[in-house]
Amino acid sequence: MNRNPFSSLRDAAQDLSRPQGGKSYVRGDNRDPLRFITIPALLGETVRAHGSRDAVVFPAERVRWSWHDLQRGADEVAAGLLALGVGRGDRVALWAPNCPQWLLVKFGAARIGAILVSIDPACREADLEYALRQSGSRVLIMARTYASGNPVAMLQSLAPGLQQAVPGARLQIERLPALEQVLVIGAGALPAGMRSFSQLTAMAGPAQRTRLEALSAQLDPDDAISIQYTGGALGTAKGATLTHYNVVNNARYTAAALALGARDRLCIPVPLHRSFGMVTGVLACVASGAAMVFPGEVFDAGQTLATVARERCTALHGLPAMFSAQLAHEHFAHHDLSSLRTGIIAGAPCPVVTLRRVIADMHIEDISIAYGKTETSPLSTQTSAEDSLERRMASVGRAHPHTEIKLVDERGRIVPVGQQGELCVRGYLVMRGYWDDLERTRQVIDDAGWMHSGDLATLDADGYLHIVGQVKPPVSR
Repeated sequence: MNRNPFSSLRDAAQDLSRPQGGKSYVRGDNRDPLRFITIPALLGETVRAHGSRDAVVFPAERVRWSWHDLQRGADEVAAGLLALGVGRGDRVALWAPNCPQWLLVKFGAARIGAILVSIDPACREADLEYALRQSGSRVLIMARTYASGNPVAMLQSLAPGLQQAVPGARLQIERLPALEQVLVIGAGALPAGMRSFSQLTAMAGPAQRTRLEALSAQLDPDDAISIQYTGGALGTAKGATLTHYNVVNNARYTAAALALGARDRLCIPVPLHRSFGMVTGVLACVASGAAMVFPGEVFDAGQTLATVARERCTALHGLPAMFSAQLAHEHFAHHDLSSLRTGIIAGAPCPVVTLRRVIADMHIEDISIAYGKTETSPLSTQTSAEDSLERRMASVGRAHPHTEIKLVDERGRIVPVGQQGELCVRGYLVMRGYWDDLERTRQVIDDAGWMHSGDLATLDADGYLHIVGQVKPPVSR
């Protein structure tokens, strides 16, 4: 029988997830080996094992894809990107809310080794310009509309020269010198200088499609595959750069902690442009064969409840505020949530009253509390189904497999168990660095490979992590 690597029911003498020698240092279980594979390879395994089962469900769009469907659609996008001249290491920016095309672009770009630059669909014009310029994105794929703004008008304001662009020609935008093509998701009149996303697959021919297998085989799991901007206001955001190896393994261990399998259906109301949605949601489903279900473009409490009930979801992710909103919804009692059993609460401290109601009223008895950063792919710690309610209320769990954690004082010395210190993380999950920003990378990743989180925490004698605040001012390194 497979043993849960997050189990707290292990021999304490052999358990390095518990501090040794009274020091705040622990290491996650290492018995499940890391896998040196790429995202396309992981998806291929799942397609071969579960090809005809549900993979992607967007009820509002009437989209229901099998794993075969997802792979075929992603390959069409990959071939289209090749036709545009995109190749391994090129940056493709995606500026859109949760939608089926998001997944096709993610897996299509990964198929040929292009790096996906995830942009918040609610960002400001200046933030958009910064992300596109700093990443050197060659292609922008964007939503036509968004609930909180007009993306097309914003881009036209940023790049007025689009109005004079020759249809189909490479763009020449003064403020965005690397940007060559803009593709718009959604039906309607095509704005000047932009192409329709639906044209992308039409551009591909046999020459591109026949190259996909060979290109994927040449990819290195250590290749950068994702840039996510985090940790700052305008002009100070940093592009956390993650590899196949980072995210595939983090997704695998996330799925293991939740005991996800091919019969599960994970409801994902969290945004795909963040790691919570993309890694602990989508890639965890790819790693386990579970179906991914998306209630809508953005979070809506009523829509999420209705989707869970209608699709008989067994798992649900969310921020504490998302769960609170669902519990407070006027029609909460009208929805049958009895199919739920697990999921993740992360992103902020969860009030005890909310956690109790999630377990009692939403039937999510195995709800998991997790902690992570974009820079760590994202999860570093997680509770397990075996942990008591008291453990889940008081902590963010124990170290993920193959993850080292230590807490240090202002001089970088490991603090005793129970004492506050800055949380540092080391292992496969630590990002490659901030994109094209060696100085700020060195500020957070030291010479020994430790990622300094900026968060204050304590470790108890059983290795459970407790977040207590933030380092102020940041520790100088």
